[in-house]
Amino acid sequence: MKIAVSGKGGVGKTTLSSLLARYWARKGFRVLAVDADPDANLGSALGIDTSGITPIAKMEDLIYERTESKKGTVGGFFKMNPKVDDLPEALGREKDGVRLLIMGTVKKGGGGCICPESVLLKALISHLVLYEKDVVIMDMEAGIEHLGRGTAQGVDRLIIVVEPGQRSIETAVKVRSLTQDIGLTRVAAVGSKVRNPEQETFLKEHLGEIPLIGIIPFSEEIARADLENRPPSLDDPALFPAIEKIASTIESNSGK
Repeated sequence: MKIAVSGKGGVGKTTLSSLLARYWARKGFRVLAVDADPDANLGSALGIDTSGITPIAKMEDLIYERTESKKGTVGGFFKMNPKVDDLPEALGREKDGVRLLIMGTVKKGGGGCICPESVLLKALISHLVLYEKDVVIMDMEAGIEHLGRGTAQGVDRLIIVVEPGQRSIETAVKVRSLTQDIGLTRVAAVGSKVRNPEQETFLKEHLGEIPLIGIIPFSEEIARADLENRPPSLDDPALFPAIEKIASTIESNSGK
């Protein structure tokens, strides 16, 4: 399964990504969790120490080695299909069956900029989605920056995390529109921080054609874990049934 998780900042997409990763790892799957959000904090949500980890987008020596570009220069020629298949094993950090990769972000020099950093990241994402055999969960920014047309065809599901509120809904609709441009049709939503049935109804009524496949209720355990800088307990009686239902729905519709 290859799952991309998107949504407006602060809605809980990193929490969902981490809980799904840990759930599937507990079931015996090999799981690769990819932090593709510039505000990288998936590691802390997984309980993985990320001190000393350099995001791949900032690994200059690796970028120039794999793309065969000249370090310190602008423009010129470089390799558009760099070798990346060894990077998940070489650069990932693992805990409890979940291996974490931190992608980082590219500082663009202008619209449509093509640079060695972006080429390497896109090649790596493409490899993870199209060829990696593990369960891959990508915690993305509020958009589809790392996905291209070819890569999108390999994503089993793009999940947009939404909270009860108009701004969150507007972001979800924009993301859905972007996915249609690249042919990614398997899109669904998960409600987050939902306090009551009225808020769940609000999401169902305003998401339009985006199916709502699950709800993460407002959770004191998640809030406490954030304050204590630790992962939320997967065994929390309010969280586990919600995550199990979302995961089961994804599994039953994977690739369809």
